[in-house]
Amino acid sequence: MVEHTPADPTRPVYHRVLLKLSGDAFAPQDTGYGISASTTALLARELSDVVAMGVQPVVVVGGGTILLGRQVPGIDRARADYMGMLATVMNALALQDALEKIHVPTRVQTAIQMAQIAEPYIPLRAIRHLEKGRIVVFAAGLGVPYFSTDTTAAQRALEIGAQAILKGTKVDGVYTADPHVDPSARRFESIEYIDVLREGYQVMDATAISLCMENKLPIIVFDFREEGNIRRAVSGEPIGTLVHGGVK
Repeated sequence: MVEHTPADPTRPVYHRVLLKLSGDAFAPQDTGYGISASTTALLARELSDVVAMGVQPVVVVGGGTILLGRQVPGIDRARADYMGMLATVMNALALQDALEKIHVPTRVQTAIQMAQIAEPYIPLRAIRHLEKGRIVVFAAGLGVPYFSTDTTAAQRALEIGAQAILKGTKVDGVYTADPHVDPSARRFESIEYIDVLREGYQVMDATAISLCMENKLPIIVFDFREEGNIRRAVSGEPIGTLVHGGVK
């Protein structure tokens, strides 16, 4: 079994990471819908902390609490997915605003052309931003329907050379069942990609997990709502669940 790397809080284990956040990461905790300025500001402070450590973070955001395209009844699936992509842009701009208010330079890149508010997605430009100490937020998914923001996260992470995906969730790792429903659910400290696929654990969708497995890209699943957890994850502290390829 693969263990988390021993942590030194002053030296990051990962120097370039992709943080995957669902739309509910931006929502007020009481309603679970829309965008909360205070919640978004907390995310910005957390990201600012890891930039100060010398880490180069990129972020992929979802849009589910504004609009998840496939949940719109009576609308063509492809068109509904495009609507969902636009919702992710709203969350990306909210995060950019929160980051720049605390003087962290940020660029939003979108897979759909919208030049007045964001750059187009260009991998080499994104890498250059990271090298200059900027945070890059990727929005609008892959720019095509039928693909999730989980798959976007895996693809973007591989293309910009991220060393890990940090998957922020509402629970502190991967469980055998939903811990909010089943009190006997057991949390994994680590789990292999193939077991996630075989058992259907809700980590990321199967396409994303397969991409990570093929390219040996580790995924750390953790509770993004606990302050300091992003810093702990990049430092290698054993938080949440590590999804990996095992030992040959």
